[in-house]
Amino acid sequence: MNGSEIGVDTGNVEMDIQRIMEMIPHRYPFLMIDRVVDIIADVSATCIKNVSINESFFAGHFPKEAVMPGVLIIEAMAQTAAVFVVHTLGPEAEGKVVYFMSIESARFRRPVRPGDQLVIKAVKQQSRKNVWKFSGKATVGGELVAEANYAAMIMDS
Repeated sequence: MNGSEIGVDTGNVEMDIQRIMEMIPHRYPFLMIDRVVDIIADVSATCIKNVSINESFFAGHFPKEAVMPGVLIIEAMAQTAAVFVVHTLGPEAEGKVVYFMSIESARFRRPVRPGDQLVIKAVKQQSRKNVWKFSGKATVGGELVAEANYAAMIMDS
């Protein structure tokens, strides 16, 4: 008997931008994920962000050397975790806000530039009540560009 026969989420779930916007309240220009490419309830989620020169932040960061701000890479990790939490908790969690509580051990390995496809993976480390802890990694072309450990809390809106 495989996991799907016993009602266990076995991954390979994909979600488009419309589904993401049903799950979390973020909107352009602050929606930092474009697609969920894999999600396993209570385990992990993987999302992508297609980085475009049309992103509003590139006008000032930096005009002659376009680089995605590290804090927005961390935000993409947080949004990946938020989709994961909502998916894990089910439909009653849709639209609730997942707030950052802490960020630890954030490291940036190389710049992310227009044209890059950022692949963000959030892995659940622990959850107690409405507080969740994650390990996040972001890669481009299989190369690690950023990583962090962070905690978030889901709140009723």
